[in-house]
Amino acid sequence: MASFVIKPTHLRCVVRTGRLISEYRTRKTLFSERSYSTEGDSRIPKIYTKTGDKGFSSTFTGERRPKEDHIFKALGNTDELSSAIGLAREFCLDKGHTFTYQLDKIQCVLQDVGSNIATPQSSARESHIKRTKFAVQPIADLESWIDTFTEELPPLTNFILPSGGKSSAALHVARTVCRRAERSVAPIVRSGEADPDVAKFLNRSV
Repeated sequence: MASFVIKPTHLRCVVRTGRLISEYRTRKTLFSERSYSTEGDSRIPKIYTKTGDKGFSSTFTGERRPKEDHIFKALGNTDELSSAIGLAREFCLDKGHTFTYQLDKIQCVLQDVGSNIATPQSSARESHIKRTKFAVQPIADLESWIDTFTEELPPLTNFILPSGGKSSAALHVARTVCRRAERSVAPIVRSGEADPDVAKFLNRSV
């Protein structure tokens, strides 16, 4: 599987048209009548690199590490978290919930979380650090959203079972994935390889 890092949040955010892009790819690529062969067609780049065939992958700094390295485990967990949120968001859109904007923003910020994790400080140059520095504003945004939504809820008097419909259940799955992502990022932050604010963001997202 090809590995790459997308740094700018705005790049992911302007592609909120994920559904449109998926549909476009489906129509133009997966179900087209064209041959799968790319011979002589330089317009279609291959999405695989073969560089990970021996069980190693690259960080954003160019460092080669085993695929089971804690950096890649954390990246996989944050990627899974974004996917879980994306699925939950689709269910929430179907139900007309008003907080899908916040879910979208969290997915955008998770791109920056991944970029920071994929840039180990021990092998990063100043240019790497500058490009993948994690901003603190998303943490403040999360806290503000939490405070606002908490005021709208009745007092919590017992434990809540993960259920309540497709959107609610999907959000519970995203919550548990977020806990795992936070656990995998914590040692990376403690070792000084990632920005502490990355862990704070995941902690608020749970």
